[in-house]
Amino acid sequence: MILGGGVKAYVCVEPVDMRKSIDGLSQLVAPLLSGDAFSGSVFVFLSRRREKVKLLWWDRHGFWLAYKRLERGRFPRPEELARRGLSLAELTAFLEGIDLTRTRRLASVPATRIA
Repeated sequence: MILGGGVKAYVCVEPVDMRKSIDGLSQLVAPLLSGDAFSGSVFVFLSRRREKVKLLWWDRHGFWLAYKRLERGRFPRPEELARRGLSLAELTAFLEGIDLTRTRRLASVPATRIA
């Protein structure tokens, strides 16, 4: 993927018809995720059975669409993840099938200057 480390990803809780492509998914970003499709964020859409996932993001010149289908198993349930954005590392773990609801995240450090 061609994404920067500061990118946020947002997971859609409602299952989406995987026949939708860039145009159809970009129209779902605002009503389902309260987001802006042109923000540069990654928007994650899962199929009803959670064995397929599509990622949509804008990169200054156009939309990217990535698709993954699991041959066995399912992606973790998205309900808990949808409450907050995911970091790029968390998105990668989610796509690997790691259930992030069972992990603990370190608190952010608000730095303003170098000591």
